[in-house]
Amino acid sequence: MSDAEAVRLAVERAPDCDRMFWLDGGGARRWSGRRSILGFLDEDDVSLTFDASRGEVVRHRSGSARVIGSDVFASLEDEIGADAGDRTVSWVGYFGYACRSDLAARPDPDVPDAVWMRVRDPVVVDHPEVSDAARERDGRPEGPVRPVPPRLSAPSGDLDPPAVPADYAADFAAVQAELRRGNSYEVNLTYREAVESDVDPLAAYLRLRALSPAPYAGFLRHRGVALLSSSPERFATLDGTGGVETKPIKGTTLRGTTPEQDEHERIRLSHDPRYRAENLMIVDLLRNDLATVCAPGTVEVPDLMQVESYPGLHQLVSTVRGRLREEVSTPAALRALFPAGSMTGAPKRRTMEIIDRVETTPRGVYAGAFGWIGADGRADLGVVIRSLVARSAGGGWTYTLGTGGGITVRSDVESEYAETRWKALRLHAALDLPGTSPHSGQF
Repeated sequence: MSDAEAVRLAVERAPDCDRMFWLDGGGARRWSGRRSILGFLDEDDVSLTFDASRGEVVRHRSGSARVIGSDVFASLEDEIGADAGDRTVSWVGYFGYACRSDLAARPDPDVPDAVWMRVRDPVVVDHPEVSDAARERDGRPEGPVRPVPPRLSAPSGDLDPPAVPADYAADFAAVQAELRRGNSYEVNLTYREAVESDVDPLAAYLRLRALSPAPYAGFLRHRGVALLSSSPERFATLDGTGGVETKPIKGTTLRGTTPEQDEHERIRLSHDPRYRAENLMIVDLLRNDLATVCAPGTVEVPDLMQVESYPGLHQLVSTVRGRLREEVSTPAALRALFPAGSMTGAPKRRTMEIIDRVETTPRGVYAGAFGWIGADGRADLGVVIRSLVARSAGGGWTYTLGTGGGITVRSDVESEYAETRWKALRLHAALDLPGTSPHSGQF
């Protein structure tokens, strides 16, 4: 089956299937695999949802719904255990930011804090091999053109820094105060935007995948809620034999408007002391997280601060690996790493308390993890960034996105806010809403 056939299948099946997914390998990198996986659940298939405010994991099957637990990681481990070792069974879904009740995070009142679907015999699409260099070249300008699609513009109408809204400036100042008191070394400050639209989520996703191909692209729908992901960041992969790997992103800059400027921006990102400090702090946090579940002496950093390039943006990426202790299960390992350190800051627990006080809206699915977990112990999940969440609202949809970035004592409020706008550009375009104001009740 070709990519075009996969698109056709998704479009044909989506109107009649309220539980489906598409793990989209069309924008994959060498390290993330070259295949798409599509699944469409029947009425007698099992799915789980989690409501963090009530502490309830609900099992859905054949029109019935019953509470089976209070911790989604534990409930998912029990469900997976029933199929242990069966390579034909996987679970596909997401963990929202509030999935760990022992950490400070507000539940989402509008969408499930987690959704997982049991899948057997999905449709698999193998994509042709494309080198990472070619993918980067595809996004690199060849002349004096903008580093974003022609119909996109920054919120100010060009690429000059946008005016900083008062509420973001106040949040930034509150974070700076905490950093200067020594309560955190780095805080990932984010905010949400929401808009009503009659654009169908699958149609919006098809636009998004064309604008922003990414290693953790994908689409998931579960009974009135949809996740549209174009994430470039790996949360964790587990190989089923004890190997575990994360690839945190910390450090982002726009691509240049000419090949020369583009190369200049790439080199500047790789050498900027602020970005390097941000990245190193998160690498240390993840080394600590992995050390809690890995055998002593196995945690390593094979790649430190490498630049990966995507349409519109350069990113500073590191790789952290380890080997799980024999008694640690895949769901337990994912729980120990959750949420991604790149989306919290360091130290994680204390910084999440700061985030909970400063940010005015719950993160919901944003800053969580999305992907698959196999009954044989394998797993591959991305961080939920550069993503849209849609929920049905009357005859249309309410779309929400999150955006933000890491703040240190050396951060500048104007450049940090501008970075949040760059990251949201292609999400705006997927809904055909470029350049509108994020603080006016619309994008």
